[in-house]
Amino acid sequence: MRPESGEREDAARPDDAGARAGREARAAGADAGAHRSGAGCAAGRAGEPAPGSTPRPSGKPDAARGAQLYAANCASCHGATGAGDGPAAAALQPKPAHHDDGNYMNALSNDHLFQVIQQGGASVGKSPLMAPWGGVLSNDQIWDVIAYVRSLAKPAYTGSVP
Repeated sequence: MRPESGEREDAARPDDAGARAGREARAAGADAGAHRSGAGCAAGRAGEPAPGSTPRPSGKPDAARGAQLYAANCASCHGATGAGDGPAAAALQPKPAHHDDGNYMNALSNDHLFQVIQQGGASVGKSPLMAPWGGVLSNDQIWDVIAYVRSLAKPAYTGSVP
């Protein structure tokens, strides 16, 4: 979408939240090549954080709180049920992850999901269009979102969320 005359391209517009998040993610992901190669990455390889480097939740993660956060922050791209079919998904390439795909999601560690949400897709060698949410969500809120995302998987996730 082109800005109106005199309007900054990065100005906030309610109908442009997904595109704005994508621009911010691309800007934040400028060093994504270093993360993909493992250079400068604490984990030494893209995709999995270093053992013990992920903050633990202060209490038990709450999937109900996570559902509210997911609806407000994630569903525009990932869809209300995690099928990758949110309204902003049509304009994204690659398409958002299907959080309801248990065959894919269940193989990912909780620490991996935390890193993707907190630091964005580029931090694990995925699309920089997945914006980093660490500046918006607290660590405990991220864990709540992970608890909710785990509830979407088919087949069901049988592991635990810290």
